[in-house]
Amino acid sequence: MKQSFLVIGAGEVGLAILNSLYDYQEKHGQPLDIAVLVQPLASSVARIKNNPKFINVTVETADLVNENITALSGIFKKYDTVICCSGFSTGKGMQVKITKAVLDAGVSRYIPWQFGVDYDKIGRGSAQPSFDEQLDVRDLLRAQHNTHWIIVSTGMITSFLFREDFGVVSLSDKTVSALGSWQHALTLTSCEDIGRLTIEILFRQPEISDQVVFIAGDTLTFKELANTLEKVFNMEFKRKLWDIPKLQKAAIEDPADVFNRYRLVFTNPGVTWPMTQTFNYQHRIPTVDVERWVKENVVNQEA
Repeated sequence: MKQSFLVIGAGEVGLAILNSLYDYQEKHGQPLDIAVLVQPLASSVARIKNNPKFINVTVETADLVNENITALSGIFKKYDTVICCSGFSTGKGMQVKITKAVLDAGVSRYIPWQFGVDYDKIGRGSAQPSFDEQLDVRDLLRAQHNTHWIIVSTGMITSFLFREDFGVVSLSDKTVSALGSWQHALTLTSCEDIGRLTIEILFRQPEISDQVVFIAGDTLTFKELANTLEKVFNMEFKRKLWDIPKLQKAAIEDPADVFNRYRLVFTNPGVTWPMTQTFNYQHRIPTVDVERWVKENVVNQEA
């Protein structure tokens, strides 16, 4: 039977999922019905329609913020599998709303927007309030048995680490600032690997269902990160330590700064796991580590 997939959102992760779905059907000669849900804006629709790779994609439009659960459910029920890639940008409560609409639609399988850290391990009341909503989503999924679900835990998206406004890695002034301690580690996965591995997980036999699956492109300490950058750029990087009291003080003084909250919450042990624990390691699927990502996305782009 031809399977149908709806990807919610066409940002970095959404496009990576779409690309991986198309790559899968070409590699395996297995036609899929693929759709993407975007905002009802001409620019959002054109971004998909103007991509020759997505010529056969179905474009659904909906205002996630203003549409009610019944309206969203009416769209979702047309598809076997729904993959949410809308992120946190849609606002507070949106991931719970989308999940309720998915469950109301009776979708066979759902991958929620949980492409991040180990929210179960971090628990409620962390420095990042949006993480509590991720636990609300998990509670909804675990409390029912009609819709199967898979949570794909990725750690931090690699590109996020290199945002200048995040402030942890500044390539402009060649500085690495460690969060918590130099021995604290981060787990990182590129958008491309998130897309590829999510599709691998979806089609894995025997079927994976109703569980959290951990993936990673790399797990390394802040010391190892600084050493890696010095190796790639063949120059010394300045090193700063932002210990937990300093990060707590910043979050208290300016709670509206989302990066203050992210810097503090990423000192938590729930943001990292060993490569040996990951789906890709256990199935011998190669991924992009930090050294390769920097070479391909920074060094080669500057050349």
